[in-house]
Formats: sequence, C-alpha cells, structure tokens
Amino acid sequence: MLPNVILWVCFVALRFHHCAADLCSWTGGGFAAGLDSRIVLQVRLRCTEGSVRWVYPGQALRVVLEPNLSSSQRTTACIKPSPSFGGASVFIERAGRLELLVTGDGRPEQQKLFCFRVDGPHRPAIYIQASPQIDGHWSRRTMGFRYELLGNSSAAPNHGHGGLQNSCRPCNDTELLMAICNSDFVVRGYIKNVSHNSKRQTSLVEVSAGRVYWQRSGVFEQQVGPPRSSLSWSGHIHTLLQCHVKPGDGEFLFTGSEHFGEAWLGCAPRYKNFLSVYHDARTARRNSCDFPLD
Repeated sequence: MLPNVILWVCFVALRFHHCAADLCSWTGGGFAAGLDSRIVLQVRLRCTEGSVRWVYPGQALRVVLEPNLSSSQRTTACIKPSPSFGGASVFIERAGRLELLVTGDGRPEQQKLFCFRVDGPHRPAIYIQASPQIDGHWSRRTMGFRYELLGNSSAAPNHGHGGLQNSCRPCNDTELLMAICNSDFVVRGYIKNVSHNSKRQTSLVEVSAGRVYWQRSGVFEQQVGPPRSSLSWSGHIHTLLQCHVKPGDGEFLFTGSEHFGEAWLGCAPRYKNFLSVYHDARTARRNSCDFPLD
C-alpha cells in the first residue's frame, strides 16, 4: 500500500547522490533503491518546463516543481508521459496526500496530456511508483515525462484549457497587436496542407514560411533549395478540429504558443490585413511593440 505521507526525503537520497536542485530537466537511475527499498529519490526542478528521464526505474521518484517565480503566475501543470512510460503509477502530492493521476496498467495513450491545478500554498509534487522488479532482476527500461507550468492565459493543448477554445474565432485588432509581441512564434508564410486527426480532435497545418520573425524553439526549420539563395522555412502548427481550418491561398501571419515541442495556433490574419492594423496602430501610437516590416 502506497503511503499517504512521504517519509523518506532528500537526506536519505543524498547518501547515494540522487538529490538534484536548480535544474530544468533531470536524468537519473534507480540503482540506489535496489540497495534500500525505503528510498524515495528526490528531484527539485526550478523551471517552468523541462523533462524527467528515469533509467532502470526503482522503487519511487518524487519530483517537486519549484520554478523561480511567483506561484500565482502558474496555475496549471501538464505532464506528457514518454512513449515508453509503462508499468508505473503517477500521483500528485497535495498537502502530504497522494492523488492518483495515471494508473500503472499498460501504457498511457500516445500524445496524452495530464493536467492538474497547482495554485495553493504548497508546491506541486509528482510522485512516481515503479512496478516491482520481476524475479528480483532490474528491468532494462526508461520512463519519463515532459512537464510545463501554465498561467491563466496559456492554452493547455488538447486538454480543454485556456485560449485554445478561442482560437477558432478571428482575433480583434487589440488581440492581434498583443499576439505579435507575446507569442512564442511569429511566422509569415503560406498554408501548404491541412490534415485532420479525429481521435485527437486536432488539425495539423503544414506551413511554408518565407520569414520567421521569432520562435521559442526549433519548431520551424530552415530549408535550403537550389539555388542556395532560395531560403525558406517549414513547420507544422496544431489547432482544434472544431476550427475547421482549410488550405487557402494568400500569405498569412501565424502566431501562437509552443507546448511540449509543438506549435499551437493563435492569431493568424492575412498578412495584408495585419499590415493595415499595424500601420493604423503605429500612427495612433497604440502599438504594443515595434514589429519589423521589411
């Protein structure tokens, strides 16, 4: 029976050098648990996103999310188990008690996200209990997950949270001007193709871009064609199936957020319409930030 109160904390794990701090991501092994079955490996992560990779998982792993910012700025946490995540149960620790989030039966669905509220006086902690070793032998496997802490205005992709529900309607001028300043990516380009996934209830927009103004990660990759002077970018943007996105002619300005290495659509006006809005705002000195127009 898994205890409701975790008694073995970092001073126990330190004997075997399995306590980590000030990290965004962690990779470690479960060998110490083989020496003492009472050990709960302790990890403290200090970023709003990262990953956990547990090699030769042993008894249990406790991951505390302690980002270097006010807890009021991040009210939801989401984790995305790795494809190899199986044979383990995941719990959320709240005030010393454990609430089951993922069962240890089989593997979680591919692309499945698990989100939970993290507001309150206590830092969120994720507790993973590995399945018992078979015949006392170590299982040669790796399990892990990626995590993100989201704010009220963030969209938890494919989980019914935040701004994704609003992405189906066109952005007004104010929202558009804010999007070019605050989005994780801003890309100017064309829609090459749109594919739909009824199981995930999402659509995938294939984009050919002539200009990437900025992006938080490498979602959009540069392509070099013949001749070498012909440079372009390509990438994919996710959105909800209910938005009924279709391939269309014309140049667009794509903005949005990035979650778990995926781009999610925010405002996406036609570029000529954006230029009109931006010029009017700059003339009236209402633009939220300067935007390159070359």
